[in-house]
Amino acid sequence: LAQKYDPQKEDELRTWIESVTGKQIGPDFQKGLKDGVILCELMNKLQPNAVRKINRSAQNWHQLENLSNFIKAMASYGMNPVDLFEANDLFESGNLTQVQVSLLALAGMAKTKGMQSGVDIGVKYSEKQQRNFDEAKMKAGQCVIGLQMGTNKCASQSGMTAYGTRRHLYDPKNQILPPMDHSTISLQMGTNKCASQVGMTAPGTRRHIYDAKMGTEKCDNSSMSLQMGSNQGANQSGQVFGLGRQVYDPKYCPQGGQGEVANAACDQSGDPPGYHYYCEEE
Repeated sequence: LAQKYDPQKEDELRTWIESVTGKQIGPDFQKGLKDGVILCELMNKLQPNAVRKINRSAQNWHQLENLSNFIKAMASYGMNPVDLFEANDLFESGNLTQVQVSLLALAGMAKTKGMQSGVDIGVKYSEKQQRNFDEAKMKAGQCVIGLQMGTNKCASQSGMTAYGTRRHLYDPKNQILPPMDHSTISLQMGTNKCASQVGMTAPGTRRHIYDAKMGTEKCDNSSMSLQMGSNQGANQSGQVFGLGRQVYDPKYCPQGGQGEVANAACDQSGDPPGYHYYCEEE
């Protein structure tokens, strides 16, 4: 708070108070106003009989009473409660910044009420401008939408295409020229210039899938790689449907074709020792 105290404003307040009251404050601004006598006389100049009793005694409680009467007179003069200070703020130098703010607000209120002085100090308060409208005018105003609800005065549909028409978007950073028509779509919407359907098969045609890591190369559009599985190692050769299947063990069956096995069943002359065959009788 002490850093917010403005010495320049203090000099302006000193000049203003001395010009209105005709009394000298002295070199010390706080000590000159501490007893409250000059402040009470200032208030009586701004508003006659604002402080009816001014104590000129040197006792502390008399000086504090003068300051309290001055603060009450400022409140009755029209000052805002937030602009007032307390007696100890000036008497004990507790908050001289607030004292300065209050005196500046008092100068502004005096200027607002037409008080003329040789020093231009304080900010003039805004004047209330009250208007009275008749009932018809008030009803007509209910149909008006104010700017607090927003405005569309700066927006229009000029240049907009019909609904459903393609819009042209372009990016000036990529050195794309503005559109010449409303049917061009720029790169902001994506592009299909690098994509084509060259080499694509008709819907339903088998697709060739290959793996570059396995070294398989693309041959045609009708081949299926091992990623899809393979049936090259399986066939139906020798299979019969609905008939009994012959299961044999090569450990107990002779080697050779079916004809040789049939002949060997009836001819035992050339067989090696240790094998015995049995033939059925006719």
